[in-house]
Amino acid sequence: MRKYLYPVLVTLFLGFIAVIFLTQKPEPVPTLKERHGDLAAGGEWLNTKAAINGLLARLRAKPHDNQARVLLAEAYMQEARITGDHPYYDTAAMELLDQALRQEPENFEALCCKASLSLTQHHFSEGLAVAEKAVAVNPNNAFVYGLLCDANVELGRYPEAVRMADKMNQVRPDLRSYTRVSYLREIHGDLPGAIEAMQMAVEAGYAGLEQTEWARVMLGHLYETTGDLNRAAQQYQQALLARPHYAYALAGLGRVAQARQDYPTAIKYLQDARITVKDYAFADELADLYHQNNQPAEARKMAQESIGMLAAAANEADENEAMGHYADRELAYAYVKTGELDKALQHANIEYKRRPDNIDVCETMAWVHYKRGEYKEAEKYMSIARRTNSRNPTLLCRAGLIATKNGHTAEGQALIKQALAINPYLTLDLADEGRKLLAVR
Repeated sequence: MRKYLYPVLVTLFLGFIAVIFLTQKPEPVPTLKERHGDLAAGGEWLNTKAAINGLLARLRAKPHDNQARVLLAEAYMQEARITGDHPYYDTAAMELLDQALRQEPENFEALCCKASLSLTQHHFSEGLAVAEKAVAVNPNNAFVYGLLCDANVELGRYPEAVRMADKMNQVRPDLRSYTRVSYLREIHGDLPGAIEAMQMAVEAGYAGLEQTEWARVMLGHLYETTGDLNRAAQQYQQALLARPHYAYALAGLGRVAQARQDYPTAIKYLQDARITVKDYAFADELADLYHQNNQPAEARKMAQESIGMLAAAANEADENEAMGHYADRELAYAYVKTGELDKALQHANIEYKRRPDNIDVCETMAWVHYKRGEYKEAEKYMSIARRTNSRNPTLLCRAGLIATKNGHTAEGQALIKQALAINPYLTLDLADEGRKLLAVR
């Protein structure tokens, strides 16, 4: 009897496995959304659609094609950058990457993409952990060292960030590695060196590609930081020639017009940027511009829109540890502008608990306490914010105001003068406050 029972059991078992395999539905694949307006113009969108539809077709034909899944995730991450629709595309990309990593836990490309996506969402500790897994799989890839550089910067581990940037440049010097060098030079006070490295990044890229024009906009912003408005405007105009309707170049021209106190022109540029791409920063900058142009109702409306976008992202992040953009630092500044200082401190503290060593977070804490009249607390955080010797004029001016309020008059005046010498076109409210303090001494 047993000799007949065994083959029957084997047959039943194999049949059971076959049924599971045949009836198991493939995991859902997020689809591409249509672009609208200026973003839908030109050949790039047609090429993007064709490439993504090709990947979707591959996955329909072969649901376990991990290469196609990771390439699709990369495409969606890029689409998020271009459209600003991070909530949809970042979530879609993360779903795809998690699917890929369930099949292949050591898939290097998937690990790198997931680390990059975590950093985009400001989940910096998670991004660092995933990047460390990736570098253990492949220690000879430049991109992974860029991810490690970014994560360490955001967590305030600057010596390690420099080491990772050096490693990245040793493996492959290119646009991505030069941009890291530029930022590290900037936060360590070497503004000419930062400009030089960002110029190298632009020259290493292909004109018109989003990554290249983003680097060009960053170069323009460095010129803005040093008060060279003409060169800044040239970079933004060149970016728009290479990539028409590029929202971040439009916003750059808006800031140049704002510095020249041509508020109607600045408002038009920021309105165009806001229509093109979903980014809270455009509403935030418009709030300042409307205020400066004596349009208080519009200023309040834009401030509330900015807070609404940031709060939605923060709430999503609170509800989902894996996804959702941590936006508490940005919310702190937004609430400072609306005078809601208790909320500003609440969000600044949340961000500070996540990354207490980051100089930008410490600057935020210092500025919130300054606005609350808590000058000793502001001084404590500002000393940490200045530990890399950054010569960012906004930081220097804020440090000067805080020093002055704490009775360090000579130091405060020197810092304010240094800030205005680097950039005479500082944000007008900040510059005016600094100049008034200098005038009464």
